[in-house]
Formats: sequence, C-alpha cells, structure tokens
Amino acid sequence: MEERFAFLAEWYDPSAALLRRYQLLFYPRDSSVEMFDVKNQRTFLRKTKYEDLRPEDLFVGNRVNVFSRQLNLIGYGDQFTANRLGSKKERTLAMIKPDAVPQIGDIIQMIYDSNLIVTKAKMTKLTWSQGADFYTEHQTKPFFNNLVQFMTSGPVVAMELMGDEAVAGWRRLLGPTDAGVARSEAAGSVRAQYGTDGTRNAGHGSDSLASAARELEFFFPSTAGCGPSNTASYTDSTCCIIKPHAISEGQTGRILNAISAAGYPVSALQMFSMDRANAEEFYEVYKGVVTEYTSMVAELCSGPCMALEIQAASSPQTFRDFCGPADPEIARHLRPTTLRALFGKTKVQNAVHCTDLPEDGVLEVQYFFKIMDD
Repeated sequence: MEERFAFLAEWYDPSAALLRRYQLLFYPRDSSVEMFDVKNQRTFLRKTKYEDLRPEDLFVGNRVNVFSRQLNLIGYGDQFTANRLGSKKERTLAMIKPDAVPQIGDIIQMIYDSNLIVTKAKMTKLTWSQGADFYTEHQTKPFFNNLVQFMTSGPVVAMELMGDEAVAGWRRLLGPTDAGVARSEAAGSVRAQYGTDGTRNAGHGSDSLASAARELEFFFPSTAGCGPSNTASYTDSTCCIIKPHAISEGQTGRILNAISAAGYPVSALQMFSMDRANAEEFYEVYKGVVTEYTSMVAELCSGPCMALEIQAASSPQTFRDFCGPADPEIARHLRPTTLRALFGKTKVQNAVHCTDLPEDGVLEVQYFFKIMDD
C-alpha cells in the first residue's frame, strides 16, 4: 500500500460562520492531498497533487494552507501517522541571551540547519521580577543575582522550537554551559561561537520536557496578554514582515543577517499566525489598487510570519529601497543586492513586506505589536 499520513483538521468557514472538520490525507510519494468531510461522511477533495505542502509542515498544532483553505491540524488521524510523525516530535524553549541578540540571524540559521523549526518567537526585555521568576530554581545559588542582572540588562529573544527530540537537539546545538569549555569540546556550538563564560553564554535551553512546558508557558502563555511584553518603541520606526514562504524555506536567519549587515537595527521581533480577516485588514489599503491583493492575503495567512520593527530614523524610504522592487525579477535586474532580489520568488512570494508610505510605518508596527499582540 502507498504510504500516507492522516490528520484531523479544522477549517473556519467564514461564509457560514461554522467550524468544519476534515480528515486530511497526505501522500508523500507524489505530494498529493485528499480531504474527507467528517460530519457529512463524504469526500471533500479528491486526491490531488499539491506541492506547497511538505512533510515537515505536518505536526499537530500547526496551521497549513491547502488550496487557500487555512487548516488547523488538531490531531492524528490514525495510529500509523502518530507513530511515524508524532512519537519523536517535541517542543522546547530556546532563549537567546542579551549578549547574543545581535547574532540572532546566525543562530536562527543554525537552528534550521539542525532540522529544528521556529514556531514562535518574541523579543522582550525582562524585568528583575520576571528574570528572578524564570530562574527561581537558582535563587539560593551564589551566581543568582549576577545571572538575573545580566538577563535583564538588554533584550532577549524567546523561541519555541519544534522537531524530533527538540529538547536534546537544541541543548546539543547550544553546547556546554561554560563558553570556554564549549570552545574546546564543541567548537561549532552556539556558545563556543557567541558566548563568553558560564553566565554570558549566548543562550538557554530547557533541560527536560517538563521544564520546556513550564518555560514556554512563561514566555508564550495560553492566556493572551499575560506574558512578558514586546520591545516595540513606535518611534522613528518602520515595519518589515518576513513572509510565510520565506520562513518555511528556512530563509529567516539570512534575511535578518542581511538587514543587520545593512545597518538597520531590529528593535522588536515577533512571530504571528495571521487569520484571513487579519490579513485582509492589514492589506486593506491595497484592495482594489493592487491586482495581487487576494494572493497577497492568501500568502500572509498561509503560515507563520515574522514582524519586525526597524529603526530607520533617517527615513523609512531608505529601508523600502533596501527591500527593493515588489517584483523579484525586476529587483534582480535593477537592484540585485536588495532583499527581494536575493530571497524573493514571485511578486506575491517576494520574501518581505515593508511599509510603503513613511507616515504608515508606526501604524503598521502598532498593528502587529499592539493589536495582534493584545
């Protein structure tokens, strides 16, 4: 029998205001999909080739797009799929400490190169109380105060990583706790490359699944608005969004590196999963103006995107110029070093969105970091 993976999926039907449930079948041999309507007990989509869905996208809790329908994967459809795709899948917390935040692009690239994916991310600046709460198990140790002081000295980036045996995989990528030891024993590790000592050691990783659950809840609580706040300043800034296709292709780290190398400080960073209504609202200014509007909306809600607040005090126009023409083909001919020339594929999948009008920069930043993060 041909190998297939089965998932239970939910789709919100806006026209009927109903939550519809399907069995989603994926056939890896030819990247085809099939959908079965659970309630009405009938085939909804006959087996059809669909190359935009990849095996690594298939895990419970993820959101995938199938022919413009945004499906939430809520469970495994059979024991075979659970055993093959679910048994080793773990979530863990990866935190980039203040000393290594400038190297966030390189570190994210190392994460993707290690077959882990970033499913959540947020730049935040911990208060003393939050830092003490996070490291509460170390409060009786002599290094506790120095640790908390360091962890609250600047922004950190918290991430949820997903992958096979993610807890052990991220800790292995981090390397030994003491950066000096890491340089002698694990030269390619994060701490060997970006750490200084046992405290200023570039990153943190959960040491068990139980710790991961607790630490992820600390940074990404199930109750909205209860976690550490983002670092958006809403002054002299413009908005950049790394689009879902670029994230799924593992380009996030390279794009962040290119932005940093061009001298644009990232003052806030957060991943969002947009639903269609949010995407339509955000792109409303383009409705009836840009022929690609519908496709732009579909792309923005096709998976997680990463919103950035870019400090561009001189003029948001300079950052827009750095992103390049909307069509990557034109960008590659006219401005081959721009973000869209380097990372874009089509006029819709063009790697990044950037604020078009200078007066809209702060408004777009506010949309993500105030409205969406509420």
